Amino acid sequence: MLASFFILVIMDKKVYTHATEQLVKRSLQNTMTYTNYRNLVATLATKGKSTGENQTEALTNYTKLNDRRMRRLDKTLKIATATLPKVSRNTTWIVLAESWCGDAAQTMPVMNKIAESDPKLTFKVLLRDENVEVMDKFLTNGAMSIPKLIAVDDDTGKILDSWGPRPSIATKMAADYKEKNGELTPEFKQNLQLWYTKDKGQNTVENLKSLLTLE
Repeated sequence: MLASFFILVIMDKKVYTHATEQLVKRSLQNTMTYTNYRNLVATLATKGKSTGENQTEALTNYTKLNDRRMRRLDKTLKIATATLPKVSRNTTWIVLAESWCGDAAQTMPVMNKIAESDPKLTFKVLLRDENVEVMDKFLTNGAMSIPKLIAVDDDTGKILDSWGPRPSIATKMAADYKEKNGELTPEFKQNLQLWYTKDKGQNTVENLKSLLTLE
């Protein structure tokens, strides 16, 4: 009886994995290039809007701020691409994001720079709120936290790994602050953005290196 239970669990896991991979594969038709995403955010910032159905002054202000952040990073971000491991297989990175997300604005330019450095790597953007079914498969502690990067083998459709929503140092900063204060305050979020500025994407680069050589 117990053996039958374990067999059932294993079978369920395989079905779930296959279903998730098929879902992610279908979602590719909803993705956009990073360039198109940047153009979208810039346009929305100009019009006083944000991605998603929920339009508020706060989300608009975050979108405007993130447009400036990404524009700056796109121009100034330096990555020692010669030190990056070569991508082992043709891979697509799909990142779930929204224009108002501060963590996405700080890490997506890094993802794009890395993808540009290797012809085997393709970078695509998927809006979270238009693709909740996909987001639900990649929750962080039960939350729809973004950005969430999904690495997919182009040839097999296999999901190799996922990453996000924050680089490791920022993740620890947030966990330590929540343990002490119960929630992430506006003051913490401001300090986190200052850390991102000082780090210049380097912690994100170190984290993402492990996604380049997945077998």
